[in-house]
Amino acid sequence: MQHLTLFTLAITLIATICLAKSPYQSVLQHSRIRGRQHGPNVCAMQKIQGTDKKYFTNCKQWYHRKICGKPTVISYECCPGYEKLSGEKGCPAALPLVNIYNTLGMVGAATTKMYSERAQLREEIEGPGSFTFFAPSNQAWAALPTEILDALVSNVNIELLNALHYHMVNRRLTSEDLKHGSAFPSMYQDFNVHIHHYPNGIVTVNCARLVKTDQHATNGIVHVVDRVITAVTNNVHTFIDTDDDLETLRTAVAAAGLTQMLESDGHYTVFAPTNEAFEKIPPEMLKRILGDPVALRDLLNYHILKNMQCAESITSGTPLETLQGTVLEVGCDGSDMTLNGKAIIQKKDQLGTNGVVHYINELLIPDSAKTLLELAQGSVVTTATKLFVDAGLGSHLSGSEALTILTPQNEAFKAPTVRALKKLLKNHILKEQLSSGVLYHRQELETLGGIKLRVLVYRNSLCIENSCIAAHDKTGRFGSMFTVDKVLTPPMGTIMDVLKADDRFSLLVGAIQTAGLTELMNQAGPHTVFAPTNDAFSALPKADLNKLMGNPQELASVLKYHMAKEILVSGGVGSHTRLKPLQGDKLELNMTVYINKVPVVEADLMATNGVVHAVGAIIKPLCKSNRFTVHKY
Repeated sequence: MQHLTLFTLAITLIATICLAKSPYQSVLQHSRIRGRQHGPNVCAMQKIQGTDKKYFTNCKQWYHRKICGKPTVISYECCPGYEKLSGEKGCPAALPLVNIYNTLGMVGAATTKMYSERAQLREEIEGPGSFTFFAPSNQAWAALPTEILDALVSNVNIELLNALHYHMVNRRLTSEDLKHGSAFPSMYQDFNVHIHHYPNGIVTVNCARLVKTDQHATNGIVHVVDRVITAVTNNVHTFIDTDDDLETLRTAVAAAGLTQMLESDGHYTVFAPTNEAFEKIPPEMLKRILGDPVALRDLLNYHILKNMQCAESITSGTPLETLQGTVLEVGCDGSDMTLNGKAIIQKKDQLGTNGVVHYINELLIPDSAKTLLELAQGSVVTTATKLFVDAGLGSHLSGSEALTILTPQNEAFKAPTVRALKKLLKNHILKEQLSSGVLYHRQELETLGGIKLRVLVYRNSLCIENSCIAAHDKTGRFGSMFTVDKVLTPPMGTIMDVLKADDRFSLLVGAIQTAGLTELMNQAGPHTVFAPTNDAFSALPKADLNKLMGNPQELASVLKYHMAKEILVSGGVGSHTRLKPLQGDKLELNMTVYINKVPVVEADLMATNGVVHAVGAIIKPLCKSNRFTVHKY
């Protein structure tokens, strides 16, 4: 029965929310369903603890019980347009339908009602007509700076009346009519009020949140808002052009040729860095960016969203696309608006006719405006970055060469070998700017060290030689950075050369020569060789080893079980990777690089014609199976 009840609730939720006509109505419907156990027309509200801020609840907020990272408590209140009756459950009674003036007193806007009378607006909003009144709540008036309130009430017949008329539209507008990006002429000199209706159900007028909507009256409708709004006459560029705190930004906007765009029609959000924000940047870096029109435009476009985002519309972190093409995470932490998790916004909701400006005290620098060295220094690959600089390669990474650097993760470095690795770093720098998305299997890439590296594409990994890409690309002004999981080992000679150079494989080298496979191991390939070490051969009984070495044909067959005509590095091995050897059925490998359950001693000895993996046992076929195993004689 409990499961049936939950199923019925889920179906009801889906059906009613799908029937809702707008995001606000969807959230309201959800709040109604959550509150219906408390009686008719009851809505569940979430209140941020320690504040007076309340929200109709959506599914995510209901289960997380957090808004802007802060815990919430649930309260149950009458839905818009209803009231309680003594002795009855819920809110069964519709609010009396009276004129706007009297409605103000019933919906938490008594201060607006008082000021309406003082400004001699009462007769108008009691009389005939069809008005929409965006009425500031009592708390909104209390939060108004004293000097502004004094200026209004000291001249009630002009200033206060004009302010109240700006909160009114000469037509009835329900929440369904308040479409995102719409504007309506107010009753104060036809200056527009600007509406934004967000996907999370929040509706704003001039960035003030509607906290009680659709309070119907005989001569119109009242929406209670959380702040007193003011007329908007300037575009967003005017804020930049007239505020001394934005002087550096103003110069940058002009140099980047963005003035006309910021004066044009649109719905922009501009995160405007103050002079202080620019001063925090290293002077050399700032000078370079300001002197580079491409980097400067990317920098500024990274501060501009493609849509208008008022502070009150944010209830949790949301990725939003910038004009630069990447995203910023716009979020909130209590009353603070955040960018990429940082509370760096000093001043919010400076509304213009074509968008909104938020002042920030920290410059946001996109990867596309950075040099390779700046990309690396701002990442987690600190060991590789230091080694590049110590090796004298900083000039390559801070210049305008089109390059790609392969930066191994910190854990890829072992302390005893760091000094020896410095000479390899030139081979971690490719001679062109690349994106991992354009790499293809067996593509060759030239390094600053003058060698060619191979691209290896596998089902779940993309590798350059033995190093596989471990993170998303970072694309800078002139170059790109690939973070890789290992220090790259450039190929040094053929497979036969690799085996001859390593004393562990002296017996294997003799066996290959005896079996007549030397030429094969020097051919172009590609080859993968699972190379038994001397210890692997020595583990065989002496008689068996002598017999094997004395029969070149049998020896060749055994060795071919250890060879495949493709290149497979350890980073390309998945949970059930199979490899076809030159003789016999498939070998089975897993992610910890076992061959038929026997571990590899050392992986990824790179050769120009393939790769060698050292193994500690001889691989032999099972007579009664299609798989291979490893026998230690």
